[in-house]
Amino acid sequence: MQIQQELKHRFSAALAGLTSSPDEAAQLLRPTQDPKFGDYQSNCAMPLKNELGKPPREIAESIVAALQIDDLCDPPEIAGPGFINLRLKDDWLAQQATAMLRDPRLGVSTAANPRTVVLDYSGPNVAKPMHVGHIRSTVIGSAIAELLRFAGHTVITDNHVGDWGTQFGMVIYGYKHFLDREAFQSHPVAELLRLYRLVNNLIDYHNSVASLPQRAAAIEKATADLATAVAAEAAETEKKAKKKALKNVAAAERKLQSTRDDLESTRQKIAAVEADKSLHDLALAHPEIAATVLQETAKLHEGDKENLALWHEVLPFCRDEIDKIYTRLDISFDHQHGESFYHEMLGGVIEQLETAGLAQPSDGALCVFLPEFEAPMIVRKKDGAYLYATTDLATLEYRMREWSPDEILIVTDHRQAEHFEKVFIVGRKLGCGDVQLKHLPFGTVLDESGKPFKTRSGSTVGLEALLDDAVDAAFAAVCDPDRVAKIDPPLSDDEKQTISRVVGHGAIKYADLAHNRTSDYKFSLEKMVSLDGNTSAYIQYSYARMQSILSRAESSEQQVIDGDSAILIGAPAERALVIRLLQFGEAIDQSLEDYRPNVIVDYLYDVAKAYSSFYEQCPVLKADDDATLHSRLAIVTATARILRQGLKLLGIDVVPRM
Repeated sequence: MQIQQELKHRFSAALAGLTSSPDEAAQLLRPTQDPKFGDYQSNCAMPLKNELGKPPREIAESIVAALQIDDLCDPPEIAGPGFINLRLKDDWLAQQATAMLRDPRLGVSTAANPRTVVLDYSGPNVAKPMHVGHIRSTVIGSAIAELLRFAGHTVITDNHVGDWGTQFGMVIYGYKHFLDREAFQSHPVAELLRLYRLVNNLIDYHNSVASLPQRAAAIEKATADLATAVAAEAAETEKKAKKKALKNVAAAERKLQSTRDDLESTRQKIAAVEADKSLHDLALAHPEIAATVLQETAKLHEGDKENLALWHEVLPFCRDEIDKIYTRLDISFDHQHGESFYHEMLGGVIEQLETAGLAQPSDGALCVFLPEFEAPMIVRKKDGAYLYATTDLATLEYRMREWSPDEILIVTDHRQAEHFEKVFIVGRKLGCGDVQLKHLPFGTVLDESGKPFKTRSGSTVGLEALLDDAVDAAFAAVCDPDRVAKIDPPLSDDEKQTISRVVGHGAIKYADLAHNRTSDYKFSLEKMVSLDGNTSAYIQYSYARMQSILSRAESSEQQVIDGDSAILIGAPAERALVIRLLQFGEAIDQSLEDYRPNVIVDYLYDVAKAYSSFYEQCPVLKADDDATLHSRLAIVTATARILRQGLKLLGIDVVPRM
């Protein structure tokens, strides 16, 4: 039984004779923040004051009189202006915990109305290596998929990879002009990566040179704007206006600093190329490289035999490199339809838009003008090339036709929010009105100074190198000689490597998921692999300690589950832990309300902390009697199962020893 759901049901029944919206009022029930007020609290009486024309406390008395919860709770208490406090009965909690222990689903019921959900996440460009920015979409999307499946929904995961865009034009250009044939034959992925980076570097150089005058002008404007803001602030005397003027000065200062940073970054890019004679010579020899790359991309899309043959030759190597990262992270997809998959459908999308009167010519391009936005959604450029919007509309149409989903979720960077707003509006006009379309944006990974996470050279941090660093940091944190010397029997080298891999990969995932997905977060490997605080290593270590207790008791989870021991509740720490365990289903429901895996992360951390208090205050192996020993072994087992299942939903493994 999911406690909160059941209590809301009981409140709804009690409220049915008092209000026209009993279900809505019943939702105002929450776990208490302080145990002295009981376990759950409802403030539904207060909002009913105007509707019923009575004092909230009197309304609360009427609700309590009609409330049928004697089987679950002690008599309710009314506090303050009309709060209804509930304390669950210890015997009932013990019965529920004992049943949960032996339930394969740990007491979590499946959805009463299961949905079919298409989930689009990760979406890297396969012609270049995955970097730190891809970790968010990948692990957030994977966790949401697991949570939905565990809740009983049908989930279809689709990785919309970039395998058809400008990045392939860059690889094709590099292949034609800079290929080291011998290197490609021996190490194709490394050579393709070198080509991509070289072409990208050359394009970046020419773009930087071209943008210097504009950036210098931006400095002058930002400086002038700051001077204007300072003068306005100095002239202002009224207190409220002065405060606003100071804010304007601060904003102008930030704008000037940002503009200076952009100019300095541009200069550094130019200097780096010009300091390398061979690279500079290449840049001078390829002045039109950016335009030519676009031409190569266009030729690919038009079916040019040479470019299409090159694309078919290099694509498998690129996909293999991406799949290697997915294998390492234990991430899989039901489908991986790239942009190229939809290419033949794009003409049909244009026809639909024109037939529906949605697309209009504008300066040679074809656009959809939406009243909600100033800028139109371009679906075909003046040169005939299609854009992401066209492909995404084709993708929506395909998913609707093939899978008939109730909901489509797309997990991408928050900077794409407006793009998907437009795509969804147009998609609904083209027939997607019956399906829920949701963009799930996420924030940026920052370094410890609060800036976007980059290497010292200014490039985005590669994901594979990041995972290697995490495994090394985990080894240093959990396999140091002083710690492993205490483990009996000693850890083998293979076991140490397994622990480091599980803890390191788990640390990356957990740290990302621990934050509200819409927030930015600071990346710190040292903190991520710490055995203290809200980290996966702390949860994993707690789990390993539970396995150690079972081992020392010469028992196992399965033996405890198969036994006839009942969970008993005596000490407050026992009770607090049992209640938290029974709230697993509530945590899953809350995490799926707005697709926020951080709710599960917070829940697991709370369970681990509650277990720590239980461990300190309630001896297990030295319990006073056999009944208490067996009860506490059952609590240890139930906690271990919850932590393991909860981490599994986040895509994180556990180890029996660490």
